[in-house]
Amino acid sequence: MKKGITIDEKYDPAMKITTQAEADAYFEECVQEIMAWGKTREQAESVEKQNLGYYAGYYNEETRLRVERLFRCSHPIFGAAANGIPSAEEAFAAGVKMANQASQTRE
Repeated sequence: MKKGITIDEKYDPAMKITTQAEADAYFEECVQEIMAWGKTREQAESVEKQNLGYYAGYYNEETRLRVERLFRCSHPIFGAAANGIPSAEEAFAAGVKMANQASQTRE
């Protein structure tokens, strides 16, 4: 994976992956990139699973379900797509809750 790429350049290819072998290889490449920044494997895997789950949230339900299955991840705010896609109101409420939690940790 080349350095200095955008989020879209990094995660859009993952949204098109359809096999477990491709997903495993792509995930390993992403993890190795984060580890090169000094993170442990555990930290790198956590970051990548959160990022993949979040990015998949911008796609349709079919893509999100496939990505979550192949990469063993879920959306860090909304949870697994298999549990249902949040309504606009639920998504807004989750965002407010996350913002409130973030502001409390800064105090």
